[in-house]
Amino acid sequence: MAPPPGEEPVERRDIEALLAARQELGPSYDAALVESFADRVERALDEKVGSSVDDRRHREMLERRQMVFQFVLGAASMVAAIPISIVLGVTDHFLALLVAWLGIVAVNVAHASTTRRGNR
Repeated sequence: MAPPPGEEPVERRDIEALLAARQELGPSYDAALVESFADRVERALDEKVGSSVDDRRHREMLERRQMVFQFVLGAASMVAAIPISIVLGVTDHFLALLVAWLGIVAVNVAHASTTRRGNR
């Protein structure tokens, strides 16, 4: 986010301008010049710190959501696997049971690897 015109982050030329203004105006304006410059420095710091804190909070919130979704996916997979296993096991469909479990495992592994890759 770019600062508004006239409110750019503090740079070396700003300090030089402050010193030049102090020399021109004399010591009677020192307090006003220093206060103005300090306000500008504070705004620049607040903007930098505030945006990094917001970014960190957003990342933490996304990570929590991903963890909850991973847990829900694992729980739903187990809930779906139990009746599938019972039906296919009782009817002696071992190959279908193996394919069903491989599919369940593949979905969970794919989601977990995608989630971890996104966090790097």
